[in-house]
Amino acid sequence: MMRRLLLAAAFLLAAFPAFAVNPDEVLSDPALEARARALSAQLRCMVCQNQSIDDSNAELARDLRLLVRERLTNGDSDEAVMNYVVSRYGEFVLLNPRLRGETLLLWGAPIVLFLAGAAAMVLFVRKRGGKPTGTPLSDAEKAELDRALRRD
Repeated sequence: MMRRLLLAAAFLLAAFPAFAVNPDEVLSDPALEARARALSAQLRCMVCQNQSIDDSNAELARDLRLLVRERLTNGDSDEAVMNYVVSRYGEFVLLNPRLRGETLLLWGAPIVLFLAGAAAMVLFVRKRGGKPTGTPLSDAEKAELDRALRRD
């Protein structure tokens, strides 16, 4: 019985997200730490690529977290920190790319594809709607159908 409770507790604890920020990285100023965490959540881990640097355990993610904290303690604004990181690693480092000329296709493609699919469906339904399917019955088939209906 006790083993089952311990096993259940272990499974429940395993379900909580594990944040990769180490205690030695945390800033003493809570306001700066909150800003650092907010910025880290917006930056992509270049190793994991689908995780923020806040959630990644990769060494590069740790280095980026430390860089963000260093820039904040030096007095940089949030925008200045983001611009600095983007200047070093490119737009790919942002989990949500900025809306610019280069990323317009990235942001617009889902909308264009959805509208193209909707237009294709409308055209398909209109083209098909109202038209009879199959071939008309011959005179012999009509006569046979009439005889079958009269018997019932």
